[in-house]
Amino acid sequence: MIKNIIFDIGNVLTDFRWEGFLRDKGFSDEMIRRIAKASVGSPGWAEYDRGNYTDEEVLELLIANDPEIADQMHKAFDDITDMVTPRAYAIPWIKQLKQKGYRVLYLSNFSHIAEVQCADALSFMPYMDGGILSYKDHLIKPDPAIYRLIMARYGLVADECVFLDDTLVNVEAARAEGMHGIHFVSKEQSEEELRSLGVD
Repeated sequence: MIKNIIFDIGNVLTDFRWEGFLRDKGFSDEMIRRIAKASVGSPGWAEYDRGNYTDEEVLELLIANDPEIADQMHKAFDDITDMVTPRAYAIPWIKQLKQKGYRVLYLSNFSHIAEVQCADALSFMPYMDGGILSYKDHLIKPDPAIYRLIMARYGLVADECVFLDDTLVNVEAARAEGMHGIHFVSKEQSEEELRSLGVD
């Protein structure tokens, strides 16, 4: 029996507008690809997600990978408040699940800079029962340890949990730890899969 619903944050409860956000700042498609390659495509970004670098340290590390675009990198990360927005269904969905008696948590690689600068986008978090942001515990999905950590921290039983994430490898890692997993594509598709697990 499912008792706990665990959500990823990015692209499940929020919308990430990475390309549109950079385009709004005046960057060309070529520069957007270059910034992405120098940032989220680099090993340093994974270590940042683990909490092993500060915002300032990771930016300098990323710039070192492509010094010619230092000004563009600073501009891209200077103000990211419009990059992440909450999905309209987030709070109503969480409230609905909680009213039915489910415990609702989050497990996300949401970064420090995003949590700080996009606080308004996380308006649903006070309605949840807790969770894990990877940088605070130096673990990132799909490391099996992060799934074990959330279960230990909140006293969860694996087969009573369902984890929703838009990245399949993260869902498969949760399944390997005994959780049920849903590869999130849309709220409607996920609700249908939740119903198949007995979540009405």
